[in-house]
Amino acid sequence: MNQDSSGRSISRRGALRGAGAVAVAGAGAAVLGGASTAVAADAFAHPGLLHTRADLERMAAEVKAGTGQWKAGFARLTANSHARSGWQANPQKTVYRGSGTPENYGTLYNDIHAAYQNALRWHITGETAHADTAVAILNAWSATLTALDGSADRFLAAGLYGYQFANAAELVRDHDDFELARFQKMMLNVFAPVSEDFLTNHNGAYLTNYWANWDLTALACVLAVGILCDDHAKVRRAVTYFKSGKGMGSVRNAIPVVYADGLAEWVEAGRDQGHALLGVGLMGTICEMAWNQGIDLYGHDDNRFLKGAQYVAKWSMGGDVPYTANTRKKGAPGVWSGTESATGAADVDPTMTRPIWAMISNHYTKRRGLSAPYLTRIAAKAAPEGGGGDYGPNSGGYDQLGFGTLTFTREAGDTAEPTKAPAPSRPDASPSATSSADAATSATYPSAPASEGTRARGGSGDLAVTGTGGIAAVAGTGVLAIAGGLIALRRRQAGTRQ
Repeated sequence: MNQDSSGRSISRRGALRGAGAVAVAGAGAAVLGGASTAVAADAFAHPGLLHTRADLERMAAEVKAGTGQWKAGFARLTANSHARSGWQANPQKTVYRGSGTPENYGTLYNDIHAAYQNALRWHITGETAHADTAVAILNAWSATLTALDGSADRFLAAGLYGYQFANAAELVRDHDDFELARFQKMMLNVFAPVSEDFLTNHNGAYLTNYWANWDLTALACVLAVGILCDDHAKVRRAVTYFKSGKGMGSVRNAIPVVYADGLAEWVEAGRDQGHALLGVGLMGTICEMAWNQGIDLYGHDDNRFLKGAQYVAKWSMGGDVPYTANTRKKGAPGVWSGTESATGAADVDPTMTRPIWAMISNHYTKRRGLSAPYLTRIAAKAAPEGGGGDYGPNSGGYDQLGFGTLTFTREAGDTAEPTKAPAPSRPDASPSATSSADAATSATYPSAPASEGTRARGGSGDLAVTGTGGIAAVAGTGVLAIAGGLIALRRRQAGTRQ
């Protein structure tokens, strides 16, 4: 095994990489890290999920120099118990998530975050004990795990832990001891099929039964696995669905209304703050992974995600935001059906946070040079961001990989643009949602035809799982109402709408 200039061990496969450039097999040219990455027709750039080689080298250089925000972000990483070398994995043959099952998914997400944090620490310091720990965790799971099961929450497990697992693996993919092929097989056989099935069938429910974050977890998994495994079909599918999918997680359904002030409504603001923050973090993750393969989803549809993220940032800090009432069909064909209405943005707790803002703020303000005052303020308020284990012991505290202050802080003027993207498998369909500064006071989302999908697994009891994961929604204004069926929704006390 070779060593790089910082003493970091690298494999023979990784020895060709240097100075922020990645040699792409079959491409005949080196490609630069970051958004200027050129995606060859037969290969993806690696590392190329949330972090490129240029990103990793920037972190290492800034931490070594003791530079401000990077130093503070690295201190949060080293203080986290998951980032300590020697973490012992506890792999399971089947991982269960959801009520009525022998839940053991906490073992999985703790091990994933330990692998990611150790891999990140290795890239920054060159200490091989951290690489060895990350590789040992990933190898143990790929040698053991064969299935995901549980209630409807199994889809959340596949999506959340699938994209996170892929990111941890991407950081050590060239380590000689890492069983990359076996790990890729696990991702293709265990995680991706569950997420792809959700995007196709939505657990047999009407398309609008599940809020946006369910689709977004699945999209994050499919995209990450596609890149990790050099599977163009998966990447094309994720990108096409993001732009024009019929479910709630496509960009025009998650962000259905653009207002005259430049903000755009995040539909789950009508649900609660915790889930809205989760959704914004997931969409940012999707956009960042795509960007690092030359695909600009951040800027799609006139920077629609920027407008939605600005909306959630302002609202989460206690600011007044408009909300266009909407009604969605709930339930599943042949099981039960009803409607659910959201009539206003829920109340918020300005102290609630997730480690999601540094990534989004740095993209729009530093890479793109755009004004994003609410993102700038909320990112500064959340800094330095921690990661899994720093935001509570339950699953919601592990929904994002975190450490954005360390990993995404960049200097102004890094405005490189993606230059090439895998061609979509079909032309994008015209989005059905409308965007207008003079939006109507009520909107009804389309429901899936009764023939779509398969019968919901387990009947109605398997449909309405909230997936809060321990970061609870703050009591809101009672903006949700449902008719024609029962669904597990958090009750809220009346109050003043923010």
